Formats: sequence, C-alpha cells, structure tokens
Amino acid sequence: MSISPLAPTCLPALVFPDETLHRGLASDSDESAGRGRVPSYLLAHYWWAYIHPLGVKLFDRQWLVNLILWGNYSRLRDAALNELGESLPGSTLQVACVYGDLSDRIGKRAAAAHGRLDVVDVVPIQLQNLRSKLSADTPALLMVMDSARLQLPDHSYDRALVFFLLHEQPANVRRRTLREVFRVVKPGGKIVIVDYARPRWWHPLRYLWWPVLAAFEPFALDFWRTDIATWLPQSHGNELCLRKFFGGLYRLVSLRRGTTVSSKPHLRPMFQTTDAFVPVRSKLASCRRDPVATSQFAPQH
Repeated sequence: MSISPLAPTCLPALVFPDETLHRGLASDSDESAGRGRVPSYLLAHYWWAYIHPLGVKLFDRQWLVNLILWGNYSRLRDAALNELGESLPGSTLQVACVYGDLSDRIGKRAAAAHGRLDVVDVVPIQLQNLRSKLSADTPALLMVMDSARLQLPDHSYDRALVFFLLHEQPANVRRRTLREVFRVVKPGGKIVIVDYARPRWWHPLRYLWWPVLAAFEPFALDFWRTDIATWLPQSHGNELCLRKFFGGLYRLVSLRRGTTVSSKPHLRPMFQTTDAFVPVRSKLASCRRDPVATSQFAPQH
C-alpha cells in the first residue's frame, strides 16, 4: 500500500499494509494478520513486554517506565522533544511505539504547528494501545509496519525519532532500520536517536546492568559497547550531535540527513563537556549543553 505522509487525517487512524486506510481499531481478522507479520526475534524475546495484552497493560505505566530507566524517563523524553523542536510543522515519523506520554507530547506539538505525527510499529496491539492514549483531535496516523521494511515514500518526512528501539533489534535488523529511516527523511531533515550506551568505568550500572541486559535484552550488549557510527548507513549526516546522560548509560544522537554518500559515515570531531558531547563548530544550537543534559554523577575526565 502506498501511503502519502501528507494525506489529511483528523483522527488517529490505524492502518495495516496492503489495506485501505480506515478509522478505528482493526477487526479480529486484521489483528491475526498483523500478528503473523511480527518478527521472530520479537516473539521469542519480547512477547512478555510488547505482545501479550497483560504485558502491555503492566508496562505502560509512567512510574514503571521511569523506574526501568533509573529515574531518567522525563529527562530523556524532554531531551528528545527539545531536539525535535518546540514547533513541529510538516510531517514527523516516530519509529515504534513508546510506553509513557512521549507520543502524546509529540502529537500536541505537531497539532499546534498544523503538522502531523506518523507512528509505525510491527505489533498491532502497541498501536491500539497508543491510539487509546492519544486525544481524538491528535493529527496522527498509526501504521502497522516493520521498521526494517518501511512501506513509505523516499524523502517524505521532515524529521524522525527512534526512541529505545535499536538495542532491542538484532544487528542486521538494526542496520536495515536505520537505513530505512535515512531513506524516508528528507535531505536536511533531522533524525533523533535515544538509546542505551556503555557507561563510564566508574559507573556501578556498568557492571550491575550488564547481566540484566544479557538476560532480558539479548541484542543490547553489542549495541551499547559500539559507537553509533557503526550502525549508520553510508549516506551521512551533515551535522551530528552526541549527548550522554546518567554517567553515559544513555545517549542522544541528533543528525541532519545529508545528501552525499561516502564509504564511511562522516562524523564531525567532538569535544567533551560534563555530561554531553557536542560537535566542534556545530550549528545545532538545540544540542548545546543545558540543564537537561547535566549528569547526576561526577564530571567525566
């Protein structure tokens, strides 16, 4: 199905691939078809958190999400929102649903600027859950779609957000997801990624969180110990900003999608501040160090 990201919508709509856009929730047959498309790694490792109805009901609690993120949900949510922009005209893509109120806040910023939010997720119940949280006048389109195979036109979004998704994906799926995100964002558009990173050597969670991730997040360890450039597609961002939070356990990466292609991702040189990395001579004013990025731990040296 070809979906124009600029198509008008007045209610959050749930869309399945190869079907006509329709209002409201999917029928039982639609849900069965959607479940059949869920990738095997999700069924094997994350059914309890994202697929089972009881898991969705349990984990979509703001206080619980904040607890899982060691009290940093609001910080990371607000950092992502600030990086996307106070005003969100045009089209915004969120890749995968997020527990908590992040999507609702993005939708409100888009509505205020007469823009629109599109959300894709491969698990239908996640989109159904999100739709129940959005107000009826949110300009949102919710699409059942695999992030590694987006059925969306090239260069069709002004910005995209990937919030705590990549660490849950196998390496090959992670690369395809980022390649697809770069494909659908317009040249000059912004891509914001928030996810885990490897904390500093003195951080206690560097050692305590490792076995937890190994047990419950089997694809996270190779992601958190590698630089984000490892996973970026060859087409590079003209500008890049990297900020770290909570002693380095979390990172925010902001890129301007470039128009050139190189053999290696192009990253600007970085210099280090208390709890953030910013590009030398960067023009990304919103990525400067601010109170949101201040570490709760000692300064890095």
